[in-house]
Amino acid sequence: FGAAKHPIVGLMTEWLKGNELEKRAKEGDLGGTMRLGAYKAALDPESKVAAIYGDTEISERHRHRYEVNTKYREKLENAGLIFSGMSPDGLLPEIVERRDHPWFIGVQYHPELKSRPFEPHPLFASFIAAAVEQSRFV
Repeated sequence: FGAAKHPIVGLMTEWLKGNELEKRAKEGDLGGTMRLGAYKAALDPESKVAAIYGDTEISERHRHRYEVNTKYREKLENAGLIFSGMSPDGLLPEIVERRDHPWFIGVQYHPELKSRPFEPHPLFASFIAAAVEQSRFV
């Protein structure tokens, strides 16, 4: 996860390619290190995102090479974050929420890739609805 004192987010250094574990050296080329394509996530049934999606299992499109260092999960949860969506094996955080916020959701994937002008992604529709609800002008 790099030389930072507290490397909370960093480049992916290990991943599965087929049934083989691939590793990238710190100085190595970044080629082939991207998490690309559709991946499933298991949602916490009590989470905001489970209510938004109306389901506890989703599939979303990814295009990134960074990940959250789960060694900091307990500290992040104690600070108010909820790891509300994880990869099916429970190893990779996909979604975090802020416990004490009306709509604070961070995702590891790209919801815009599944959004259409007259059929917005559920997260976008939910965000706009929450903004309207919080607005003092409506």
